[in-house]
Amino acid sequence: MSNHSSATPHTIKSTQTTINDALKRRAQSLINNKSIDAQTRAVVRYGLEIDDPWLPELVRRANAGETVLENLILPDTTNDDPSEEKLEALAEILCRAGDEPATKSAALLVLMATLENATYPKALANLTKHFAFTRCGELNSYGMVDAQTAALEDELLAE
Repeated sequence: MSNHSSATPHTIKSTQTTINDALKRRAQSLINNKSIDAQTRAVVRYGLEIDDPWLPELVRRANAGETVLENLILPDTTNDDPSEEKLEALAEILCRAGDEPATKSAALLVLMATLENATYPKALANLTKHFAFTRCGELNSYGMVDAQTAALEDELLAE
């Protein structure tokens, strides 16, 4: 038994491309429409940028005047994630001068466990990295100045 269909693969692909293009035009029209609230336009813009599979639903809701974000539930991270002060304190311990292998190892272990248990570990890792680079730069600024001064002195006196 054979299947008979009038739709060829070329016809299906062409239809999908046309629908996709029409959806993108509708989404762009919504983004440019200043009568729609900025939050809805931002969500549609982001959906269009990432080619979100929910874009047709977002566009349909926005066209119908419905709230796009009415069912958005953001996770409560107030108690789950560590405070900036904790991350900054750990970065301080890791970056401070001196040979304290036990203390620095413990701080690193606490930091790793904190990141492992965090809701958003990448964001916390980036925040901690920022703290560490800032603090290490502050602590080593005199060392960098001394090194540059010595290099300039050698260069000037070499002639």
